[in-house]
Formats: sequence, structure tokens, C-alpha cells
Amino acid sequence: MKKNVLIFALAVLVVALGGLSFWLRAQATADPVVEAFKLVEVASIADAIEQLYGTKNYMSHDMRPIFKTKFAGRAVTVLLTKYENKEGGGPTQPMIEAIDTAPPGSVYVMSVEDGQNYGVIGGLMGTTLKYRGVVGAVVDGSARDLPQLHRLQFPVYSRGVSPGTTIGHYRATRNVEITCGGVKVKPGDIIAADEDGVVVIPREHEGEILKRAQQLDFTEHSTYPFIEQTKSLAEAVKKFGRL
Repeated sequence: MKKNVLIFALAVLVVALGGLSFWLRAQATADPVVEAFKLVEVASIADAIEQLYGTKNYMSHDMRPIFKTKFAGRAVTVLLTKYENKEGGGPTQPMIEAIDTAPPGSVYVMSVEDGQNYGVIGGLMGTTLKYRGVVGAVVDGSARDLPQLHRLQFPVYSRGVSPGTTIGHYRATRNVEITCGGVKVKPGDIIAADEDGVVVIPREHEGEILKRAQQLDFTEHSTYPFIEQTKSLAEAVKKFGRL
């Protein structure tokens, strides 16, 4: 009896150590830049990019979440172009491949030609992405199967809602530069999203953008208590130079 208890205890210890090892490996491989962007407001990131490079890298105002959320991750990209056909799912197979190979922590980003009247992401895709550890999806089209997406609590930004299907109407290409919500997105760019919207952080400038966005965040949050005391926006702008 004691021998069986000892064997069971050792088995539990091995499982626990294996779990600890997996957790430590996960922490070691976490992307520190992405993790830092998760703590910054999207508005500050958008301002940082515009101040540094004079470009508007935030997506269209109608790119909205199906529920309140905040996430950041590197883009996995898919392009859907119009292609009326009777070939079933064949022409969209690259889209399925992109979903089935999306790494944990990534963001699924899809550009869809004239996609507002089609549900370009739904329950099946959302379930797969959720259980692969993808942190969210941003689609330049509409979403469908909202009850399942809400049940999963899988974050989706879309430009509308529609019950339509893409099958028979599109062909897909994956891992290419796309334009989503009016902004260019390359595979590996960081996508940051919160209640204000979605911003794209080009990989080649992410360090500089992060530093400026953190500065803007700090300044803004330092300004709030000053305004509460002085009740003056003009005095706050004069002191902090931030609006």
C-alpha cells in the first residue's frame, strides 16, 4: 500500500514539474515587445506613430469589437479576393491553412474584397483560433455566429455583421501584405486593439513606437489628477503639452 502511495506521489510530482517546465518555457519565449504593447492604450500608440512618422496607422472608425476587449499580438495575414465559383472550399483552403497554423499569441488579420455583406469569420473559425491560443481576430468584412463567439469570448473586430458565407464567392491567399481597415499590414507586424479601435505597429519601428507611446501614456495619466485639482484643461495642456 505504501509503495502504491509513493508511486502515485512521484507521478504527481513528475506531472507538476512537467507543467512548471512548460510554464517556464512559455514565459521564456514570450515576446517582450508584444507584452509591453498590451499595457499601452491604442490612442497613445496611434498618436506616437503620427508624431514620429506622420502616418495614420489606425484602422477605420467602423472596425469595431463584438464585445469589449483589449489585446496585442503579431499578425497572421489572409487576403480574400472575389471569385465566384462552384468549387466548394478549395479556393479558400489557404485561409484554413492560415488558421490551422496560427501560433499562440498571434492575431488573425483578414482583408476581404467587398466583404461587408459576408460573414467572413464565424463560429468554426473562431473556435479553432481560440483553442490555438490566438488572442483575437481583425477582419475587413463582417462577422457571423455571434452567439458562439460570445460564448467562447473570442475577441473579434469586424466592420459589420452578416449571415452570408464566403464559400463560392472568394479565393484566399495567406502570409502576404494586406490592407485591412485602410491600413497596410505585413505578417509579423504588431496589432494592438482596445475599445478605441485597432492600430498597426510596423515591425521595423516597433521599439521606437513603444517608447514614445509609453511616454504619452504616462503623461496623459499624470494629467488627469492635475485637471481634477485645477478644473482647467488649458492649464493642463500648458503644463503637460498633451491633448
